[in-house]
This record gives sequence, C-alpha cells and structure tokens, in this order.
Amino acid sequence: MANIIVAFSKPEDAKSIKNILLRNGFPVIAVCTSGAQVLSQLDDLNSGIIVCGYRLTDMLYSELHDCMSLEFSMLMISSPSKWSAGTPEQVVCLPMPLKVHDLVGTLEMIVQAQERRRKKLRQQPKQRDEKERAIINQAKALLMERNNMTEEEAHRYIQKCSMDSGTNMLETAQMVISLM
Repeated sequence: MANIIVAFSKPEDAKSIKNILLRNGFPVIAVCTSGAQVLSQLDDLNSGIIVCGYRLTDMLYSELHDCMSLEFSMLMISSPSKWSAGTPEQVVCLPMPLKVHDLVGTLEMIVQAQERRRKKLRQQPKQRDEKERAIINQAKALLMERNNMTEEEAHRYIQKCSMDSGTNMLETAQMVISLM
C-alpha cells in the first residue's frame, strides 16, 4: 500500500482527511501543515502520495510539487477556482466540498497507477554500467578460453548458473573469475 502524507495549512482539516483515509484502509504516515515538513518526510520514503490543499503555511502546492521526486503523486483538494486556470499534468485535483467516495476512489486510482508504474519499471531489463559489463565479459572470456565455448554458450552458462544459484549475473561472473 502507498505511503500517504496529508498536508493542509489548517491542522483540523488535515486531521479530518487523515481520519477519513484511515477509516477507509489507507495508511497515513504523516500529517503536516507546511511544505518543509512534507519535504522532510519525503526524504525518508521511496514513493507515496501527498494529499494536500492549495496553500500550505510556507508554500503553494505547485512549489511543493516542483520539489518532490517523480516517484510521488499529488492529490490536491481545493475549490475549483484555484485550479481551473491549470495545474501540472501530474497533479490530480478534487473539488471542495469534498465527497468521501470521490476521495477514496481517486486515491485507489492513484495507488493502482503507481503499482502499474513500479511493475513496468521492474520488468525493464537492468542496465549495467561499464564496470559490471567488463566483469561479465571477463568471465565469458575465461569460459571461452578454458572450456572452448562460444560467447553465446558462455553467456548462457553464466545466466543458467545465476538462475540456479539465485544470484545475479554479476555475482555469478565474479564467482567464475575467482574459481578460475
């Protein structure tokens, strides 16, 4: 489940939103009244959702949005007149007065979108840096030289050993080098 931070300039607004979310099964990890407090919380998290108002005690939602990483989503709750002029594309807006089912449904949608994004990122092949590629290539060269394998066979051998042992290819290549 997503890490949710609730941020409103009025503490009573923040607490009532927090209570609604908790009653509907959403984990709220922090309640903040300023953007600085939110940014401090973001430093400890990898991803999450910020539910906020248009204005915090020290900044507008747009300034906060500019400071947060792409792993975080923002749900702004305010009067439509505040966001009718336009908001950043990544900010989801809900009108005041707030309907509980709109809030819950929108948060569920944001959580699902974040999960899809994370799943898509996990499915992309890992990009290796030059040093890692050099180690794997060195292990393949050793296997090719000592075992008369083609490069493709050496690669498949390292890959299979990696899968069989539950280690990644880099660790397997390092083991091959150390054994030979």
